[in-house]
Amino acid sequence: MAKSRQQIRDEMTGLLLRGGLIGVIAFAAAVAFMVIPIQIGKIWPTTSIQTGYRGTGMDVIRFDTQIAATVAANTPPVLGAPIPPEAGAPLAGDAYPFAEAAGVGNLTVANFDRLNAAIAVWVAPEAAFGASDGYLQAISVRHLEMTRAINDEWDAHVGPTGVNCYTCHRGESVPLDTWFSPEPLNNWAGPNAMFQNQATAMNYSTALPVDAMQTYLLETEQLVGVNGYDSRNTTGEPGASIYHTYQTFSLMQHFANSLGVNCTYCHNTRSIADPAGFTPQWASAQIGRAMTQDINNTWIVPDLELLPPERLGPLGDPAKVNCATCHLGAPQTFNGESAVVDFPELVSAEPVYE
Repeated sequence: MAKSRQQIRDEMTGLLLRGGLIGVIAFAAAVAFMVIPIQIGKIWPTTSIQTGYRGTGMDVIRFDTQIAATVAANTPPVLGAPIPPEAGAPLAGDAYPFAEAAGVGNLTVANFDRLNAAIAVWVAPEAAFGASDGYLQAISVRHLEMTRAINDEWDAHVGPTGVNCYTCHRGESVPLDTWFSPEPLNNWAGPNAMFQNQATAMNYSTALPVDAMQTYLLETEQLVGVNGYDSRNTTGEPGASIYHTYQTFSLMQHFANSLGVNCTYCHNTRSIADPAGFTPQWASAQIGRAMTQDINNTWIVPDLELLPPERLGPLGDPAKVNCATCHLGAPQTFNGESAVVDFPELVSAEPVYE
């Protein structure tokens, strides 16, 4: 049955109305997409922290809610204060057979018990000295030595905050932010592609290489700088190769996410290779990277002989540390509060109580 002219006209009108409605909705969505992000700063207040010279735009801008969450995550538990030893106070080495081997036999029983209780909270009950006869006991002894070494040898980076067991562990037997040596995605792809295009936590689900931590936080030969004056340098010597640049950008992404900052926290992005524009945080980052390499090579990798197979990565290596292990999204661990003021036992084998 043929449609009348009026029916055709009504159908066309309906189509135009529906099409117009869809257009209006699409236009409104486009406007919202452009306007809402601009207004978010007004709806959700932000705080700006100047990190470089005035007028250079070197600021870190963060949502206040984000800052509050980071502060809460970096607030350590409140534990007992140190107990100044009294003359003739019993020593842990005399009271506990395992205390001497743990390197804390010279502590008074009261301070040993206090430190042991803190380790049970900072790490796990089974990590306390004498709590188990397995590998955890041996790891606890080594990592007490490691903590003292960090506080003594790397004061340029960790001072005056210092580190304690909670700095990394946050109440977990294995710290939340650690990494294993990555497996190549495609062995046939060659050295410049086998570690790319893997969506993992190590590259924050990007196409960037996943071996940046292996290169910069474990191995010590590779320089980070990638600024050069020749285009498409593929030799890697003496300037930066394209793949080296990808690795560096992956590392910078790790720095930014670990500390909750952006590029201008360390660099003047108008002249990113000019040392005159670096902030003091840039120098601290260099020391922190060297410290991380030292921790991984001196203390973590040798743990391999103590750990059971289930604690190892796919390539048979132990879980290693990175910047996020300690910082957990904060520019300063524990929001700048001292981690050792109540635990001089973590600074020296001969603690000084004040």
